[in-house]
Amino acid sequence: MKKHLKLVLTLAVVGIAIGLVAMKYADYLHNPWTRDGQVRANVIAVAPRISGPIVALPIVDNQRVKAGDLLFRIDPRTFQAQYDQARANFDATVDQLAGLDQQVLAGRAAVTQSEARVDQAQAQVREAEANATQAEREYERYDELLKKGFTSRANFEDQLRNRQVTSATLERTRGALAQAQGGFQEAQAQLATAVAKRGAAGDDNAQLRATKAALDNAQLNLDFTEQRASVDGYVTNLNLRLGSQAVANQPSLALIDEKSYWVDAYFRETAIGGIRPGDQAFITLMAYPDIVVPAQVDSLGWGIAKQDGSTGSNLLPVVQPSFEWIRLAQRVPVRIKLGALPEGVALRVGTTASVLVRGGTSERVPLPAPRLLQ
Repeated sequence: MKKHLKLVLTLAVVGIAIGLVAMKYADYLHNPWTRDGQVRANVIAVAPRISGPIVALPIVDNQRVKAGDLLFRIDPRTFQAQYDQARANFDATVDQLAGLDQQVLAGRAAVTQSEARVDQAQAQVREAEANATQAEREYERYDELLKKGFTSRANFEDQLRNRQVTSATLERTRGALAQAQGGFQEAQAQLATAVAKRGAAGDDNAQLRATKAALDNAQLNLDFTEQRASVDGYVTNLNLRLGSQAVANQPSLALIDEKSYWVDAYFRETAIGGIRPGDQAFITLMAYPDIVVPAQVDSLGWGIAKQDGSTGSNLLPVVQPSFEWIRLAQRVPVRIKLGALPEGVALRVGTTASVLVRGGTSERVPLPAPRLLQ
């Protein structure tokens, strides 16, 4: 009887254990969990745009800064001199263009005056032509009258002299017209030269745009002597010192964006089939193992680097040895978006995290954390 009771109890314990293991495995399949998680954030490599010695360094390593705070200042004297030179060139160009504007105005006035002289000379030519034609007719008429004896030679000679005078006047007015036309063409040429030197009007002028671009570039370089924080965050790995030479486009320090933290959780490929963006997640950090951080699945990675087949020495493919009866599941990154951080939790890039995802909760009301985690 005791043997039967012991057997029944043993079977019951074994059955309960198997049931618990089965329930735990089913829960794992439905709510995948991984200890392979890592805290991540956007790390901004702060690099100056110009080179020069550092003359101000108001920060220390691991300091918290706000967007717009001064990180360091490069000696501005060289760039101030360049800006002053560019400003002088710009002002000289503006003055030069103003002088050319006056030349253009004067040229246009000269063209207008020359055109008026041409019109006046043309009117005088027409009047002289009419007088010459009338004098020619009178001369011919008196010539006929003289031949017939109807007029005196004195009257005829008066008409001859009048004919000569009007003819000379016509030649003189024609010469004045030619001179006026030449002056008009010269005035037009001078105006065209002045307009060409002036170039386009307003901000479209090439000379003005060139000096303005040089001035803007000098202003930018002067502004770049002050390197300021682009986001709220933490300075880390600060190796600069006063007097250090900052080199353009070479990172000088790292700035961690405090508003960009997330967790990369690496789940086995056998578990990601039940994970969807928006699913509820819970995170425990190795630094705070007793605190649960609420989270949510943001997205799933679409690929990982291959191991076998990559090129090795002598351009031959690298193939890792494996056991035929064991197939290791690959790890796929899942991006986890953090919720409100509990009081006292400080995130640090690269620290370890464990992540549990409640499968199928992307469209449900959020549930409390499992008791095992609480």
